[in-house]
Amino acid sequence: MDLIYLDHNATTALDPEVFEAMRPWFTERFGNASAAYALGHLSDGAVVAAREQVAALVGCTPAEVVFTSGGTESLNHAFRGVWEGFPAKRHLVTTAVEHPAVRALVQWWKGQGGEATDVGVDESGQLDLGALEAAVRSDTALVAVMAANNESGVLFPVAEAARIAKAKGALFLVDATQAMGKIPVDAAAWGADLLCLSGHKFHGPKGTGLLMIRRGVRLKPLMLGGSQERGRRGGTENVPGIVGLGKAAELAQARLPEMERVRGLRDAFEARLLREIPEVLIHGASADRLPNTSLLGFAGLEGEALQLRLAEQGICVSTGSACSTGMREPSHVLRAMRVPDAYARGTVRFSLGRGTTSLQLQEVADLLPGVVATLR
Repeated sequence: MDLIYLDHNATTALDPEVFEAMRPWFTERFGNASAAYALGHLSDGAVVAAREQVAALVGCTPAEVVFTSGGTESLNHAFRGVWEGFPAKRHLVTTAVEHPAVRALVQWWKGQGGEATDVGVDESGQLDLGALEAAVRSDTALVAVMAANNESGVLFPVAEAARIAKAKGALFLVDATQAMGKIPVDAAAWGADLLCLSGHKFHGPKGTGLLMIRRGVRLKPLMLGGSQERGRRGGTENVPGIVGLGKAAELAQARLPEMERVRGLRDAFEARLLREIPEVLIHGASADRLPNTSLLGFAGLEGEALQLRLAEQGICVSTGSACSTGMREPSHVLRAMRVPDAYARGTVRFSLGRGTTSLQLQEVADLLPGVVATLR
């Protein structure tokens, strides 16, 4: 059975070029990047080169990059750093459709004694900028907004959100985890003070990521220890992972135009399903979306059942965020979008990648009408 992988928003395969770039740093080039001899200098040079590669992808300077273990650590560093660094401001603003990692930190923030305001979205998943402006206060420390929703793929107007945050003196955080490698990302143009990403979302190694901290923003480190990362994250550098993240960033930037082909495949796939299967809803269809993401609601069935039937045929899809899979209730994203219950419970996410082919999607589209009819 040939595998058809349509869950690229959960994770992506390590690019072979990334693997080859990492290989020597596991073996003969094993030196500690902080060491004063030649073997250490080699590793330090590799870290410097990778920092330049990811900075080019993110749209920041290399000095603003802090390497981390992934998006979740980066978010923790940002939220906890802001909490500790700005004791006079105890209000947080975020959106009702953020990733579970952000939602967990919102609960942490409130548990410390802070206040938090969730800004809603409309039925298409688009952020209500008027509500965002009304939510930001003079004592707001941080406004945290995702660049693209991990379930619906809906894009948020981050530059406009940044202007609202800055007008009230708040720091602005962009969670760019799902956007990276799919649409252009520009931290400077977006007005981001802080920006998070995770390498495994764009064909880099798992366990790698970064937090961009704009020059002039002072945050206490999350990881205390040595002087690595200019004192912002202690601990011996994961040189193979950092090299892999840098190579993945270089490839993502070079191959970004390929996502328009992916958009065409996604659009043709959706159009065929709408023609051939009754009572199908494309969540966020009227909004600007990531080119690879299709969140579909099938009335009259359970999304988990459809996911399992497709898995039996070697087709990998999800029912939403990989961090909340297993929950039987509709996701917080679908609830915020006010999706009718019949469609919310039957929702499945198809997220394409650069390697997805037209033949693969045709095979899935051939199967779906019969599977859906059987489950109904």
